[in-house]
Amino acid sequence: MSTKKLSIQRYLPEQEATPYWQEFEVPFDDSTSLLDALNYVKEELDGTLSYRWSCRMAICGSCGVMVNGIPKLGCKSFLRDYPDTLKISALSHFPVEKDLIVDMEVFLDHLAAVQPYLITNAAETDEPNRQTPAQLEKYKQFSDCINCGLCYSACPQFGLNQEFLGPAALTLAHRYNLDSRDQGKQQRMPQLNRHEGVWSCTFVGFCSQVCPKNVDPAAAVNQGKVESAKDMLISLFKG
Repeated sequence: MSTKKLSIQRYLPEQEATPYWQEFEVPFDDSTSLLDALNYVKEELDGTLSYRWSCRMAICGSCGVMVNGIPKLGCKSFLRDYPDTLKISALSHFPVEKDLIVDMEVFLDHLAAVQPYLITNAAETDEPNRQTPAQLEKYKQFSDCINCGLCYSACPQFGLNQEFLGPAALTLAHRYNLDSRDQGKQQRMPQLNRHEGVWSCTFVGFCSQVCPKNVDPAAAVNQGKVESAKDMLISLFKG
């Protein structure tokens, strides 16, 4: 079996005031993911390495890290695709708590701010809330977000201003605004309309490139700008 060199940025605040790089050599074959490699390091080489992971199937979104400067899911990145040393560090734009673990509180706050769930005024009933395939198709592309936060690490605006709601929150707001079962659009629009909402996006588009589920946050934000402009125009006419 061949070996691959990993250079991992370590941060152990109880021991060192500043981060440092540590190199490891791990065995690999064509099926070895980066998460497999990190597990090998922890189990066989250095048990102090800290990182998050859970499902190993690109569903939970917890194993996000920077790989050679690009946000990636560890379970969906394979050592075979990197001919040279892999440089692994914690997700950009988030405070690092330890090694590859970041504090995602601001990300979760932004998600909560847009109320990413169905809001309805209808009385509860046992009857199913039906949708046509065409109604589903309107928002389906934006419903695959797994809240991994990779798009925030790719977003230069979020890097400059963490008050910016960011790609995932704006995408989820748009996803529920497009849902025929939802009646919460007017509750969400103030978040999209404010300075740190859709209008802070400069459409770099890197968020869409790094999404491991092929969601297109850049498209959602741009469509959100149209909805925001319509909402503000209607408000002007209403006085």
